[in-house]
Amino acid sequence: MKEEHSEKSLPLQGLTVLDLTRLLPGPLCTMLMGDYGAEIVKIEDTEAGDPTRFVGRFFEGSGSFFRQLNRNKKSLAVNLKTGQGRTAVQKLAGRADVLVEGFRPGVMERLGLGYSELSRLNGGLVYASITGYGQTGPYRDRAGHDLNYTALSGLLDLSAEEGGSPQMPAIQVADIAGGAMMALQGILIALFRRGRDGKGSHVDVSMTRGLLPWLTMAASAMNSSEEMARRGSGPITGAYACYNIYETADGKHMSLGALEPVFWERFCEAVGKNQWTALQFEQEGREALIREVQALFKEKTREQWETLFSGLDACCEPVLSLAEAVGYPTGREGRYWIKSVNSAGETEIMPGFPLLFSGCAGQVRLPPPRHGEHTREILHSLGYNPNDIEQMASEGAVRF
Repeated sequence: MKEEHSEKSLPLQGLTVLDLTRLLPGPLCTMLMGDYGAEIVKIEDTEAGDPTRFVGRFFEGSGSFFRQLNRNKKSLAVNLKTGQGRTAVQKLAGRADVLVEGFRPGVMERLGLGYSELSRLNGGLVYASITGYGQTGPYRDRAGHDLNYTALSGLLDLSAEEGGSPQMPAIQVADIAGGAMMALQGILIALFRRGRDGKGSHVDVSMTRGLLPWLTMAASAMNSSEEMARRGSGPITGAYACYNIYETADGKHMSLGALEPVFWERFCEAVGKNQWTALQFEQEGREALIREVQALFKEKTREQWETLFSGLDACCEPVLSLAEAVGYPTGREGRYWIKSVNSAGETEIMPGFPLLFSGCAGQVRLPPPRHGEHTREILHSLGYNPNDIEQMASEGAVRF
């Protein structure tokens, strides 16, 4: 494994981010910034904090879901309904680079923490709001979850076979792709602009709107005579034998992605079926060919197929469970997955760093914080003395 970046050389070192989000989209966005050097202050309420603290198996005092999303952060527990609490956050915002919030439109304004208020304190502040439907439009105040956003975007319907029912994704596509990743991209674009003209921005992230890039191929079909790429009907959704999923003799599966003719030719040659080569995209007999390939894959176990294709560039790979993926050669690459062991000998596994910079990954500099763990430290950095801090705690404005 290549040597890690030192903390000072991480790409976002020196950036200060206020995280007023909970659950999945916002915390994932800010954690990624923290992984690459940003200082993240997670601002939580003084009651229970982020609800994900109580989701999943407890490990080192917090639920596993919370821990997956909140490493490299400090926790400030503050009551935003109190004047003292709001003032503390306003002071933080006055010196921060980025603020990320996930409340419904209008909530931050009512708290005196909206973009218009905070930008007067800090003209260079990049302020990102993550919501289901955006800050404007007829659905701005409407409640929703991941399934609703994928449904209204048109993406969910594409998971249905012709005449069949849509299939629910096993992951939160809108929360992650439309929310966390789009927020991260928007923030970095706004920071680039700020580097040019010194001005901050309000980044309006709609998780529904954020799915638009995922619909480019489907929109292309909508604007032409092509058939919409539903399950089983399009070139990358199972209509052809060369790009499909096949069950093996032991009930496991292989993925065949031999879309280009060169890969399909290699596949056919490897399995001794050269007569299939010219049939790759033939419409007549298309389903019959799929059945023949299905029968072929059932002749061997997944391990046998892996062995056959291990040294052949034919785009044929095993379908792994998540547990298998962690231990697979791709998953064993440096910092791909992060493993830790607590004092009781229990192991925790979490996704590592998705990006490498000059061959180096991010760093785990701080473990997921306890609720309010850094309240005293952060308030002290703002100029509050110990007596002030204790008084704020006694009056319910903050929590340690």
